[in-house]
Amino acid sequence: MSVRVGIIGGAGYTGGELLRLLTMHPHATIAWATSRGRAGWPISAVHPNLRGVLDLSLCDPADVEPVDVVFLCLPHGETAGNIEAYASLSHRVIDLSSDFRLRSADSYERTYGQAHAAPAWLDRFVYGLPEAHREQLADARYVSGVGCNATAMNLALLPLARAGVIDRVIADVKVGSSESGAEPSAASNHAERSHALRTFAPVSHRHAAEVEQACGTFPLHVTATTTDLVRGVLATCHVLTSRELTERDAWQLYRDAYADEPFVRMVKERRGLYRLPEPKILAGTNYADVGFAIEPGANRIVALCAIDNLGKGAAGSAIQSMNLACGFDETAGLTFPGLHPV
Repeated sequence: MSVRVGIIGGAGYTGGELLRLLTMHPHATIAWATSRGRAGWPISAVHPNLRGVLDLSLCDPADVEPVDVVFLCLPHGETAGNIEAYASLSHRVIDLSSDFRLRSADSYERTYGQAHAAPAWLDRFVYGLPEAHREQLADARYVSGVGCNATAMNLALLPLARAGVIDRVIADVKVGSSESGAEPSAASNHAERSHALRTFAPVSHRHAAEVEQACGTFPLHVTATTTDLVRGVLATCHVLTSRELTERDAWQLYRDAYADEPFVRMVKERRGLYRLPEPKILAGTNYADVGFAIEPGANRIVALCAIDNLGKGAAGSAIQSMNLACGFDETAGLTFPGLHPV
């Protein structure tokens, strides 16, 4: 079995990452990818890494035909108002924006400061984090993407949340510049961005709502800081626990959660440069590296997770979800192991 795939918004970074991964997918054929501003351009002119790999041009969104799966890679707030039209293009819709990540319209309005444009559609979407919703994703028609920072925090915290041992979390999230997208801005100007270590969200990060939805309710304080990386997220979560956990206790919780997960690796070595999760070596992959350290006598665990924000934090999780929804091998097209050195 194979599927014909279309991408609305193929010129951005997440659209480009989807195109790269789908060229290697054994069961997917790219039918079209759209761009309002670059219709008619060869895809390789926008995503030069695909030169000689994908012989296709971007097309106008008005010129597309129905496909088996459509991915939506539009800015926040642009999907919900047109969801009926996008759903008419395909049996399966995977939206990588933030429009359908939250199940509650009230939570959406609190988080994004505006009413949702299509609240009746919210409960039709399954949150596209397979480690939390694998059963619901099987044969799902509508799948939401995941927030990259939320994914790093969720995968660091899920084992502890499921065990009910979290009293409070202070999450320090370091992010790469590609999180801000392909459109230029004052913050992405090279002279301002190069070598920057800039806290851009000291409090009230929007992705905290996705963590609450996946892990449950507990005090969560998130600070996000941009770094000199292009790709990558490192979530360092300072977890105050309701009881003291030993190393053995914590290992058991994380193994129970992730031993059978194809893209979550436990990284907690005794020595070496990479003894704890490090986003640098995950560039281009769908892996999430998770680790932890315990402060003895303090009821405190530092839980870490590193991902590629465009991979596991966006396009990789979306394709993993497509694989589950279409009945493919969950790992199809996603086994690139990364590079070292980078």
